[in-house]
Amino acid sequence: MSDARGTTGFLTVLLGGAGLLHVARPAPFDSIVPPALPGSARGYTYASGAAELGVAGLLAIPRTRRLGGLAATALFIAVFPANIQMAYDWRHARPRKRVIAYGRLPLQGVLIAQALHVARSV
Repeated sequence: MSDARGTTGFLTVLLGGAGLLHVARPAPFDSIVPPALPGSARGYTYASGAAELGVAGLLAIPRTRRLGGLAATALFIAVFPANIQMAYDWRHARPRKRVIAYGRLPLQGVLIAQALHVARSV
């Protein structure tokens, strides 16, 4: 169970921090919202930031932790198109930026696995 606690803590901090960044500095997140989505990129940035903060809250409270793990799984799947968009947009960028953009793709699978682990460990 301690492994699940560490994973829960990591995901809580990651999602809480990301949610705060989406609100405090939305421009970098706006730039990776797929243009095919209807509406404004800023709306998606704020919505995903609010979702991240909400999921972090669910993970932080033992009574809602299972729901938080499931919600984190859904959130990580939902934002994956932004990671694909970033990889596409940065495909001709400097090598460092390409490594970051391409590295996010498999990392999303790791985050999904961790969120499922939390949901199943409660």
